[in-house]
Amino acid sequence: MSARPHIILRDADREDAAALIDLWTECAGASVDEGSEAFTQQSLWRQPGIAEASAALDLSFTRPDKRIIVALVEGEIVGATVCDIGTLTPINLTRVLVVTEIQVSPRFRRKSVASTLLSAAASYGEDNNCEIVVAAIPVHSREPHRYLTKIGFNQIAVLRAIQSSKLRSRLTTKATNSRDTGKLIAVRRTLRRRQGDVRGARPRP
Repeated sequence: MSARPHIILRDADREDAAALIDLWTECAGASVDEGSEAFTQQSLWRQPGIAEASAALDLSFTRPDKRIIVALVEGEIVGATVCDIGTLTPINLTRVLVVTEIQVSPRFRRKSVASTLLSAAASYGEDNNCEIVVAAIPVHSREPHRYLTKIGFNQIAVLRAIQSSKLRSRLTTKATNSRDTGKLIAVRRTLRRRQGDVRGARPRP
């Protein structure tokens, strides 16, 4: 059994853009052979350039309740997670910590990187009076699901995704078809009513 590496945690910064691209790309590539669900998840991944990643990080840093934590081993970023603080619903003040993007390099899995990141996230939630911690992870990631279940997480929701252009197209098609169907039914009812009126107006022999 290999010794666990010394893990250092810190907040991400703009200069981490290239390293984070490498980490996300490595994790996405590791899911290629994990079945159709993994393929669906991977298809949502698009590798950005450094300029785009830097701009995205800058945007994240402008949000006071969002934090990106990275894990380093011997100076290399081998894991990362994103923490968001919000409320349970838009109409109450129950604070919730949402943990997403629990990314760990395949070369460093089963070496306590994920648990170390999650522990830091939990501490961040406690510091901000969060009553609930929600973890969002890909549906195909069986090992993380087992781990989170083991430490007490329960399933409370299902996340589904679709490209916005495809969603708009399908909703437009559905709405159009519904209108056409409704118009056709109305025309048929009008014709039947007129035919009934004509039959009722015919003089009896």
